[in-house]
Amino acid sequence: MSPHDDHPHSHDEPHPFQPDIEDGPITPRMVMAQAVEELLIEKGIFTADEMRAQIEMMDTREPAIGGRMVAKAWLDPAYKELLMRDVNAASLEIGIDAGGIPIRAIENTPDVHNVVVCTLCSCYPRGLLGFPPDWYKSRAYRSRTVYEPRKVLEEFGLTLPDGVEVRVHDSTADMRYMVIPMRPDGTDGWSEEQLASTVSRDSLIGVSVAKTN
Repeated sequence: MSPHDDHPHSHDEPHPFQPDIEDGPITPRMVMAQAVEELLIEKGIFTADEMRAQIEMMDTREPAIGGRMVAKAWLDPAYKELLMRDVNAASLEIGIDAGGIPIRAIENTPDVHNVVVCTLCSCYPRGLLGFPPDWYKSRAYRSRTVYEPRKVLEEFGLTLPDGVEVRVHDSTADMRYMVIPMRPDGTDGWSEEQLASTVSRDSLIGVSVAKTN
């Protein structure tokens, strides 16, 4: 298990996908990535301290930030409009810099359920949600979610009615996604903080839904 999976609101159902990259041998791509990092530091593009500061900043990010944004959108139509139009700008509204890569909000409805994957690697809105879970990076999730999304969701414990369309969104280096889950029933009158507690990391990816318990 990754240490980054210990953030609040990070777990729903047991996940069927195990990481397949953590314990393997060092690959040529890993060596290349290390070489590029060292070259950029040597060329003065950024310093080792600047890189460390960025990593430390990323370590402070967690899915609860996304939960705050969703809860605010459920309560504030104007904020929801901004969130649907520009996630990065909406994050700045609550004092969070999500970075320069555009993030698109995709809203679940009674008729459409959205799920996010990165088929090539592990592109993910880290500046907003923190580090991706290990299963998100696994080959099984990256490949199977595209061609059998309903079965994958069922393995996460989410069975959708036949009439609900499942849309799969493939994150890239130029575009990341954040799912806006439906507000749970029975939450009328709840505060923003209470509503945020119903939003998990998995519901922001789309393999689960917002829950009251």
